[in-house]
Amino acid sequence: MTGINPPTTPATQSAPVPAPARLEAGQAAPDFTLPSDTGDTVTLSALHGKNIILYFYPAAMTPGCTTEACDFRDNLARLSSRGFTVFGVSKDRLDKLVRFRERDHLTFPLLSDPDLTAHRLYGAYGEKKLYGKVREGVIRSTFVIDGEGVIRVARYNVRAKGHVDSLLRALDKLDDQEWLRR
Repeated sequence: MTGINPPTTPATQSAPVPAPARLEAGQAAPDFTLPSDTGDTVTLSALHGKNIILYFYPAAMTPGCTTEACDFRDNLARLSSRGFTVFGVSKDRLDKLVRFRERDHLTFPLLSDPDLTAHRLYGAYGEKKLYGKVREGVIRSTFVIDGEGVIRVARYNVRAKGHVDSLLRALDKLDDQEWLRR
């Protein structure tokens, strides 16, 4: 039997890798600790009591990601006045994030997740369609997390242009706005 491969049985077949679960409003936000372009380390659970907007983007300094980051930058006063702290997350290294912040005058922290741990926890990495082809990569996603660590809004496959206005409209429609006043 030399040179003949044994028959494949269900026990020896590789199981398909499951797609990351998509998070939904009402679920607890997964905790993470990531380095920031400002030199700090950010741990979600340490931000207890703060309302967070956490957005995942594919790559710093690309056209769509620059549009999205500048949209958050240009609307940061509106978001801050409503009690939100914004964090952008990508798989980029810290040195690239620093260049991105400086080049585009970004005024909120960018977090580095090169091993994609936080991306996977939030379902922001997996299969996606790009130009009609299915491939694996970062899924542009945004999460609004209240001060208790509960996800209030979970959005996947968001558009870069006009993203913040769309997000603010979604927040206006939430029935329970009491959490914003804490």
